[in-house]
Amino acid sequence: MKKITALFAAATLMAGTVDAQDKIVIKGSDTLGAKMVPQLTEVYKATGNDASFDISAEGSSTAFTSLLEETGEIGMSSRNIKDSEQDSFTAKGQDIVEWIAAYDMIGVIVNEKNGVEELTLEQVEGIFTGDITDWSEVGGKAGPISAYTRNTSSGTYKSFQEMAMKKRDYGPDTQKMAGNEQIASEVSGNENGIGYVGLAYAEKDGIKAVEVGGVKLKARYAKEYPIARSLHYYTIKGSLSPAEEKFLKWATEDPKASEVVERVGFIPAK
Repeated sequence: MKKITALFAAATLMAGTVDAQDKIVIKGSDTLGAKMVPQLTEVYKATGNDASFDISAEGSSTAFTSLLEETGEIGMSSRNIKDSEQDSFTAKGQDIVEWIAAYDMIGVIVNEKNGVEELTLEQVEGIFTGDITDWSEVGGKAGPISAYTRNTSSGTYKSFQEMAMKKRDYGPDTQKMAGNEQIASEVSGNENGIGYVGLAYAEKDGIKAVEVGGVKLKARYAKEYPIARSLHYYTIKGSLSPAEEKFLKWATEDPKASEVVERVGFIPAK
């Protein structure tokens, strides 16, 4: 009996070890991690792949800190890696590998009751830098503008600043939110609100996306839209387990993965 118990305990320990090896830790971008990546992992498992996932979506900057600190094997980022971040990996003798996760358009959203349907890129810049503070200045009904932005750890925060604001500082009265869903919620409840979200989050109840520079927020216009970007996974060269590499190749190349990306609201990489 003792021998059987010992064998059972050993088998249980071995099973736990296998589970630990196949647990894939993914950290970083809210834009990717709040919706798209969780849905990808569910479809991946449903198609017969035996793996478990730990997903943490706290901002693109955390993708790189987790890789450096070895608390995550895959980093999600809605922006390109910064030179300073690249230098940190180089200093450790590590090479970074970039995978294209999808393509995105950053939608400028307003409350559905707002009469403004279109903004120029210059007007967007003026609103988020604080140069424009009232809706009457951009053809809307008079009222103070409430501008909502992502927080500073967000890749979307940085991407929007570079593409829509000529790298200028955000206005002092802008209100920082943790994620896309939070911005959409705030704008939907404030008739004077304006914010920006990834393409997959722009069709929530109570909000609408305005045209920017005369271009609608539609995937078919991505090449013309002035605030479009790529979304990324980052890994350290040579560090991936077979399970991690298998998942990333599936997530970036498989037609079923592309269907998920498109269904969520982003543009597939392939």
